[in-house]
Amino acid sequence: MDQTTHVALLPAPGIGHLIPLAEFAKQLVHRHHISSTLILPTTGPPPKSQISVLESLPKNINHVFLPPVNLPKNLTNAEPQFFVAMSLSLIPSLRDTLKSLTSTNRLVALVVDPFGVFGLDAFDVAKEIGVPLYLFYTSNAMTLLFCFHLPRLDKMVTCEYRDLPEPVKLPGCVPIRGRDFANPVQDRSHIAYKRLLENSTRFSSYKGIIINSFLGLEEGAIEALQVEEPGKPPVYPIGPLIQTGSSDGSKSSDRPECLKWLDDQPSGSVLFVSFGSGGTLSHDQSNELALGLEMSGQKFVWVGLKEAAGKALSEGGSSTKALSELAFKWKT
Repeated sequence: MDQTTHVALLPAPGIGHLIPLAEFAKQLVHRHHISSTLILPTTGPPPKSQISVLESLPKNINHVFLPPVNLPKNLTNAEPQFFVAMSLSLIPSLRDTLKSLTSTNRLVALVVDPFGVFGLDAFDVAKEIGVPLYLFYTSNAMTLLFCFHLPRLDKMVTCEYRDLPEPVKLPGCVPIRGRDFANPVQDRSHIAYKRLLENSTRFSSYKGIIINSFLGLEEGAIEALQVEEPGKPPVYPIGPLIQTGSSDGSKSSDRPECLKWLDDQPSGSVLFVSFGSGGTLSHDQSNELALGLEMSGQKFVWVGLKEAAGKALSEGGSSTKALSELAFKWKT
C-alpha cells in the first residue's frame, strides 16, 4: 500500500464544479504533498472541456470516471431524471471506487460537492467504508449560511417563502426577501427543494466544510459561519482558488488578452461582473446591464455565458474593450 496521504474528491457534473476541486487538488499537492483522485459521475461521454482540465493536472492527481447511467425514459422533468440517474450511478460504483482506493492508498478523506445528490449518497457510502467526509462548498459563504438555516426556516414557515411579508435576517448578512431566494427553494413541494433540505440537515455531520472564499470578501457571513455551536462542523475559508491554466500552479505565459489589458489598469479601477455558469438574465436584461455599465464610464470585465455577453456588447465603447476581445474568442 502507498503510504502517501491521499484524498478522494467528488465534484458534481459540470465544468464549474470540476475546476474548483481540481484547483484545490493542486494546492494539496504543491503545498502539502497530498495526492488525490477525482471521482467523476457521468451520464455519457465526458465533454472535451472536462478532458482538457483533467489532462492538465499534475501526475499526483488521478481521476476515475464512474460508469455512465442512461437517464430513465419514463421521467420527463429534468431534475428528477438527474437525481435518479446519479443515485443509480453513485451508490454501487462510488462504493467500489472508494474500496479500491483504500486498498492501495492511505485514504484520509472524501471531499464532496453538495449540489445534486452528492452530499446524501456520498455521505452514506463514506460512512459505510469509514472514510471521513468533508464538504467543498463551491458557492458563496452567504449561500452556505442560508443552507445552515434552511431546516430551521422550514419548520418556522408554513407558506411559500416568496409570500413572506418580512425579509429573512441571517447573521452577518443583509436581510433577504423571500421572493429573492434561489429558484430551488421557491416551490417547497418540488423534489429539488426536498433534496436541498435533506442535504442541509446533514451539514452538521460533516467532518469539516471547505469554502472557496475569504474573510476580506465575505467578512460577515464567514464570521457567522465560524461561530462555534454544538454539532456545527468547522468552516475553512481557503479562497480565492482560481484556475491557473498550468499543472504546476504557476502563471501561464500565454495569457488571454483581457487579462493583459487588466494588468495595465490602475488598481481598483475595473468592475468585475459575473453571474456564474447558471446566469439567467434575458437578452433584454443583458443589454440593459451592458448599456448601464457603458453609460457609467466605469471600466469592466464581464464573465458569463457566451451568448448573453456576445449579444449584449455595445459598439465603440471604450470600457467594453476587454469584454469585446473575450467575446470574440468565444465566438471563434
